[in-house]
Order: sequence, then C-alpha cells, then structure tokens
Amino acid sequence: MRNTLAIARKELTLYFTTPWAYLVFTAMAFISSFFFIAMLSTFKQVQEMARIYTWDRMPGDYAAYKNLTDGVAVQLWGVVLIVTLFVAPFLSMRLFAEEKRHKTFELLMTAPVRPIEIVLGKYLGGLAVISATLGLTIVYPIILTVFGGSESGSALEWSTVALGYGGLLLWGATCIAIGMFISSLTESQMLAAFLTFAVLLPWMLIKGLAQSADEPFRSIATYVSFDAQLQDMLKGVLDLKALVFFTSIILLSILFTHRAVEAQRWT
Repeated sequence: MRNTLAIARKELTLYFTTPWAYLVFTAMAFISSFFFIAMLSTFKQVQEMARIYTWDRMPGDYAAYKNLTDGVAVQLWGVVLIVTLFVAPFLSMRLFAEEKRHKTFELLMTAPVRPIEIVLGKYLGGLAVISATLGLTIVYPIILTVFGGSESGSALEWSTVALGYGGLLLWGATCIAIGMFISSLTESQMLAAFLTFAVLLPWMLIKGLAQSADEPFRSIATYVSFDAQLQDMLKGVLDLKALVFFTSIILLSILFTHRAVEAQRWT
C-alpha cells in the first residue's frame, strides 16, 4: 500500500508540474460556467413566462423548469458529462505512455514494486486529478443554494444534486480506467488520447445508434451504453445496476492494464 500511495503522489506531482492539468481545469471551468450562465438565463425567462401563462397553459414542454434542481443543476450535469468525455483522455494519456516515451518504464519495472502496485498507484493519481476537475463544478450548486434560497427552504434538492455529482465521479473514474489501459499499450500520448476518445464516444452513443436495430441487439446496446446507464443517476435516482456496471468496467480496465504491464515486463 505504501508503494501504491508513493506512486500516486508522484503522478499528482507530475500532473501539476506540466500544463495539461491546468489546461483541463481551465477548459472545464470556462465551458461549465458558460453553460451555467446560459441555463440560468433560460430558467429566468421560463419563470417569467410562467407568471403570464401559468404552468398549465405554457407553450411547449417546460416541466423541468419548475425548480432550479431540474431546470439548472440536472441539465448542467449533462453538459459536464460531455465535457468529461473530451478532457479525460488528455488526463489519462500520460499515465504509461509518458514513461515509455522517456524510457523510464524499464527503470520502473526494475524497482522493488509489484506491477499491480504500479497500476493502482497510477490509477489513483489519475482518479485524484479527474475528481479535482469535476470538483470545480460543485461550486455552481453552492451558488444556487446561497443566492437562490428562500424562506420556504433550500433552492435545490441536494439529494438529487449529490447523486448526480456522484454519477459524474463514477463516469470520470471509468474514463480514467479505460484511458490508463490504452496508455499502457502505446508510447505516444496523443495516440493514447485519440484512441481513448475513439472508444468512449461510440460507447456513449451506442444507444442512439442501435435504435433501428432488431431485438435483442437494441436491448443489449441500450444496457451497455454509458449514456443509458448514467441518465437515472444524473437525475438523482440511485441505480444499483449502474453502480455494478461501471465498477465492473473499472475493475476490468485495471486488470487488463495489469496484464499489459506484466506482459511488457517480460518482453
């Protein structure tokens, strides 16, 4: 365990001594703040329309805009989900590829640490960084709570917000695990980032792509789709099936990375 934590600390140090982590933080903060402001503006406009028409006579489907939780927070998590799909490959790409490019992977293999400790240490380092990246977005629900509260209570349903945020963390952990496995197969960081994105994007969209397929392929595609598994959690519904699904993907990715590292150790 000590070796694993030492490797994780080393990875965190490397992340914050290179520009990639700061670029990812900046991208996440900028994009999420842009959409947060846009969603608040839309929410305000819908609320003003509701004062004129009443909710029963509102033109269009605006049911989600009756409260800040569904009208802003839940929709914001959907945007952050997509942003994570783009930024996670750039965080995971260097975990093993950089070691190989700098020819330090062989030295790491001769150190008195087991391959599983190396894999877990690097994964924990990547997990910490993606968690910090997603942690930037929790400021928006806090802003809504502070400035949107009323005498009737909190502006947000924090149970819904917390479950949605937990789903984002689970999604980020899955992206890092898959990206780490792909990084262990190449010494090119940009190739690792591209391949990780090329795996994550179709996996996310497979539900929509399979809508015209026949059964049972459509049901299978819906079940294995990242988007389908995440939707309930982002809306504040605890889904044990999704927890098992993503945990299985993470553990399998760690196992495959371990096998890849062991195979390269003896070549």
